[in-house]
Amino acid sequence: MNTALVIGTGLIGTSVALALAGRGVRVHLEDQDTERVRTAAALGAGTEDPVEGPVDLAVVAVPPAYISAAVADVQRRKAARACIDVGSVKGGPRREVEALGCDPTTYLGTHPMAGRERSGPLAAGADLFEGRPWVLTPTAETDTEVLNLALELVAVCGAVPVVMDADAHDRAVALVSHTPQLLSSLVAARLEAADETAVRLCGQGIRDVTRIAASDPAMWIDILSANPGPVADILAAVADDLETTVRALRALQSADETERAGGAAGIEDVLRRGNNGRARIPGKHGQTPAVYETVAVLISDRPGELARIFADAGRAGVNIEDVRIEHATAQQAGHVQLMVEPSVAPVLAAALRERGWTIRQQ
Repeated sequence: MNTALVIGTGLIGTSVALALAGRGVRVHLEDQDTERVRTAAALGAGTEDPVEGPVDLAVVAVPPAYISAAVADVQRRKAARACIDVGSVKGGPRREVEALGCDPTTYLGTHPMAGRERSGPLAAGADLFEGRPWVLTPTAETDTEVLNLALELVAVCGAVPVVMDADAHDRAVALVSHTPQLLSSLVAARLEAADETAVRLCGQGIRDVTRIAASDPAMWIDILSANPGPVADILAAVADDLETTVRALRALQSADETERAGGAAGIEDVLRRGNNGRARIPGKHGQTPAVYETVAVLISDRPGELARIFADAGRAGVNIEDVRIEHATAQQAGHVQLMVEPSVAPVLAAALRERGWTIRQQ
């Protein structure tokens, strides 16, 4: 691939353009918002110069509702030999592309499973897709050259290709992406009118659950409008579970011992199903999730503290498998949770204590 056209210079489009430009590909940028094009170009994502003759690959990075029109426009003006989109929904846009009479051999729907709470070109980065799944939805009509160009793009971006049927993809992202966004927002919405005293008690649990609730509402309206059925189906099932859980909690208030026992069993059932579902989420490097031991270390909010603790762990010969930071409310301190193999947790704790760190007992 020597030349590319990126249509849409938001977070995903600009990140794709930065990755391609970083590999020496000449990237042309287009967007209805000329200011965003200028910003992306200033970041080194490509050039504002118009396309002259067909480029090797056009990447359509616009909201799902506008994908088909953008693909049709690329094919009408013969702007590229191959065209892919990077939208978060695949089935609907593919059918709309077909309905517009586009050439199905030169078009391929794709979806990089990456993003951030912030949007726009200033949030973009060439490393956004590193190690992330990138779904490709070829059909029997997809030309081999188009698929190869898409795979080359995935490789340039450092992502992992995953081939799926378009509608199966939409059902999958409804479960693992779209529904979690709404549930996160629903929980965060409870905080809007909550008493300030309650809000000040927020800990890591509520921060984890509500992290993605900071996402741009306009962007998510576009996404959910393109995939409402599968998301509604999953939320309906969640609503059934919620109703059952509410009944179980009410039963725990009962004076009848049998009812209380039934309520406890109902709560235990949903918690255990949650354990089982959580255990299926792929862990490090896509492997079966490992069970790590947590070493929690008190850390002050000063420059260089994180680097120092990681260096001390390295000197102890311990590999940190994962890390989380739990911030203390109204204090310039917090706890760093270092996840390590259980066999080395005592070694790490002892080594850090020797170097003056305070270890919190778990």
